[in-house]
Amino acid sequence: MSRPALPEPLSFVLTLALATAGGGVATLLGLPAGWLMGSALAVTVAAMLGLPISMPNWLRDVIYVLIGMSMGASVAPDSLSLLASWPISLAALAIELVIIIAATGWMLTRLFGLDAGTAYLSSFPGHLSLVLGIAASGVGNPRQIVIIQVIRIFMLTIAVPVMAVFLPLGDGIALGSMGVMSPVQLLLLAAGCVAVGLVFIKLKIPAGMVLGAMAAATVAKLGGLYTEAMPGPLMVITFMLTGVLIGSRFVGITRAEFLAAAKGGVIATAMTVGICTAITLVVAQFVDMPFGQIWLGLAPGAIEGMGALGIALGYDTAFIAAHHVIRLLMLSFAIPTVVMLVRWQEKAAQDRQVG
Repeated sequence: MSRPALPEPLSFVLTLALATAGGGVATLLGLPAGWLMGSALAVTVAAMLGLPISMPNWLRDVIYVLIGMSMGASVAPDSLSLLASWPISLAALAIELVIIIAATGWMLTRLFGLDAGTAYLSSFPGHLSLVLGIAASGVGNPRQIVIIQVIRIFMLTIAVPVMAVFLPLGDGIALGSMGVMSPVQLLLLAAGCVAVGLVFIKLKIPAGMVLGAMAAATVAKLGGLYTEAMPGPLMVITFMLTGVLIGSRFVGITRAEFLAAAKGGVIATAMTVGICTAITLVVAQFVDMPFGQIWLGLAPGAIEGMGALGIALGYDTAFIAAHHVIRLLMLSFAIPTVVMLVRWQEKAAQDRQVG
């Protein structure tokens, strides 16, 4: 369906209106993380229907800073005392990644007939920029990879609030009971977050603005520079805009392309959720943390989405962010290694055909 012509400012206003309506309805229905889940769902549906969804580039950076600030402000005061239990969950994270990549890659090749490059690049749970960069160099089908990866990000964002209804995900501790930051505190903290975020981007750290903003906010909080929480209305805006960010990733994907890759993407994401949940159940037997906090740390979703959900559900964002950073580092080594193996297998198959 062709998208109606609409000036950029008006399409942005329409996008915000849809996100507000979706988030408001989900919140009124009492759904966990309603502003995030509802806005993401509303914008995604609108994008798939061909409506003129718009997300200015400058606003993306603002959202990244807000998410990083919120995650830093939500860090539990006793985060450092929990470091001793992290090796268990980090080892589980490494095992989880191997299982997810091997199982979903195999499934996409055997059940859906995708070539090995497309299947395994679609199976990597994260580091989308690196995955697409490799795909652009001639490995796999970039459009199919984008669709499957975007489905994964969207479904994980929706899955967590839904699971909160059936599983013990919403058992975190609210962190906003120590007062609210003043406008001056917010401006000073935002300035520090932007500065550190720009440094992280300069150093080419993945998700640099989000992680830089969180690092600045976390250090400031643990250093005693502030103890207050982010204002409630600002948190609602952050959740809603994060939903817009997630939903806007479906812009430009036609329904034909979506349907062609959707079945494989949905099954791959369902497998990923199942594997993550099973690993989390094992880790929860050895680590004294809320089940939902462990799940969000191990969940292979985008750090901004998982971080926002952690805040909404009242979890320690230091644990969640640290595990997502280490997951990205693991994938930085795993992705080129697997691609080399795929190319080696393809070359061996070609040699056998020639022979």
